[in-house]
Amino acid sequence: MSIVDDISLPAHRPPGCPFDPPPAYRRAATRLTLWNGNPCWLLTDYQDVRTVLSDRRFSADVRNPGFPLLIRNQPVARDETPSFLRLDDPEHARLRRMVTTDFLIKRVEAMRPEIQRIVDQALDTMVEHGSPADLVAEFALPVPSLVICDLLGVPYEDHEFFQLQSSRMLDTTAPAESARGAFDALIAYLTELISSKRGRSEGVLAKLAARADLTVRDVAGTGLLLLLAGHETTANMTSLSTLALLQFPAQAEKLRKQPELINGAVEELLRYLTIVDSGLPRVAMEDVELSDGTLVRAGEGVLVMLSTANRDEGLFPGGEQLDVTRDARRHLAFGFGVHQCLGQPLARAELQIALSTLLRRLPTLRLAVPFEEVPFRASVIYGPRELPVAW
Repeated sequence: MSIVDDISLPAHRPPGCPFDPPPAYRRAATRLTLWNGNPCWLLTDYQDVRTVLSDRRFSADVRNPGFPLLIRNQPVARDETPSFLRLDDPEHARLRRMVTTDFLIKRVEAMRPEIQRIVDQALDTMVEHGSPADLVAEFALPVPSLVICDLLGVPYEDHEFFQLQSSRMLDTTAPAESARGAFDALIAYLTELISSKRGRSEGVLAKLAARADLTVRDVAGTGLLLLLAGHETTANMTSLSTLALLQFPAQAEKLRKQPELINGAVEELLRYLTIVDSGLPRVAMEDVELSDGTLVRAGEGVLVMLSTANRDEGLFPGGEQLDVTRDARRHLAFGFGVHQCLGQPLARAELQIALSTLLRRLPTLRLAVPFEEVPFRASVIYGPRELPVAW
């Protein structure tokens, strides 16, 4: 166990190493100090990560004292009803069940033709605009934004607004008032939208708005979670995966020659890249001893680092390398336990369709700037801010 005060979240990545977890995350069972002065454990071992995420002695409820706050506007949010992501069972399970059917594999499989249409249309538009192009703005962001807007019943013409606000809200360098202002703007937008959907049937938000046991604010909170997760994560994963395949062309060529590898390749990209950059927060409700004998006491915050867990050499030999033929199904990119990502079937489908289509239709795709000049975001969700490409 080590004690450090010099780790910022997300931690710094050395120049030229955008795919690897920051070196600061490699320390096992580290005590650090958060931005608000509160101490917290940083856990990086695969088994410890699984233990924390599946053990009910660790709470996901943001309102509990000692819960690690990663974004500066979170203290105010403690006085409000959190989304189900930041609640424990049974309340977490009750709220999550209300939207589970909308993200089941069977439902997502039925959406594949529409996702393919959206991907083809976005790629047609990017090609029509000409080379070079910003893959983030013209492809990686529009595809998941269109899909989640359609699923939730959110007007896509408002995408620039919610993309801007969500980016501000998740920016770890933003002042507290900026992040809080973005949160308030998104909640106000969704509250107005949901109020107009009472008695109507289209989309997830309308379905939730029709429930008598939920307030408009409850629905807005769930809608915000689904909207953020539905476009921010997949957009960043799409662009970062594309960058990785451009940087390792032999891996991309394997997928072009064997397109049937795409499903396993997406699992490997999820493992290798792991875009949740600041860890998943929990707080211990009882004393818990970890695998190495470290004692986490009741009331102490914990951050589990999915990125380092996914490089565990015992489970993923040679895990520092990208290998699209690897069996990476035990990765933790979507978390673990009862809070495991609800939207993972949809994310998988979008990534499989987007990446395979991109590889097939643009075989000469390449970076339009030197690799070292690709800019990255300072956010709890990691990925390129821009990705200039040519073909």
